[in-house]
Amino acid sequence: MDVNIDKELLPILESVKDPEIPVLNVIDLGVIREAQRDGQKVHIKLTSTYSGCPAMDVIGDDLERAFAKAGYQTNIALVMSPPWTTDWITERGRQALEKYGVAAPLEESADKAALLDGEKVVACTNCGSKNTRLVSQFGSTACKAMFQCNDCQEPFDYFKCLK
Repeated sequence: MDVNIDKELLPILESVKDPEIPVLNVIDLGVIREAQRDGQKVHIKLTSTYSGCPAMDVIGDDLERAFAKAGYQTNIALVMSPPWTTDWITERGRQALEKYGVAAPLEESADKAALLDGEKVVACTNCGSKNTRLVSQFGSTACKAMFQCNDCQEPFDYFKCLK
């Protein structure tokens, strides 16, 4: 992942959360491609997680508010290339997902095995068991699937792998 972020802007960027998964900030989600200062103007390149994601408009507005509060004007450009991938979620972000109750994305072949072939590879975020089953291809948002643990019976979301 090629990212160009002015380190002085990191605290402001990290204060902006994903409205659908509020334990993830925009850095840990991996959607900021660039953030550079030019005096009191900040230029941000924001990558959409997927085409039509409703959270991107909210994230853009939240970025503008956070930087305005810090005395900056913003110029936010939505960039679609290269396309976002779940590989860009940081390790800190993956751990935050798990603690929040959303299973972090698996690598591509395991993801397909879980979603298409019913293989038991998605671990329950409550008890850790892989004795889980797909309930629905779509969970609380389009980027997640709903699973249930066959051992502790708890339902949980799984963040689908996107490449």
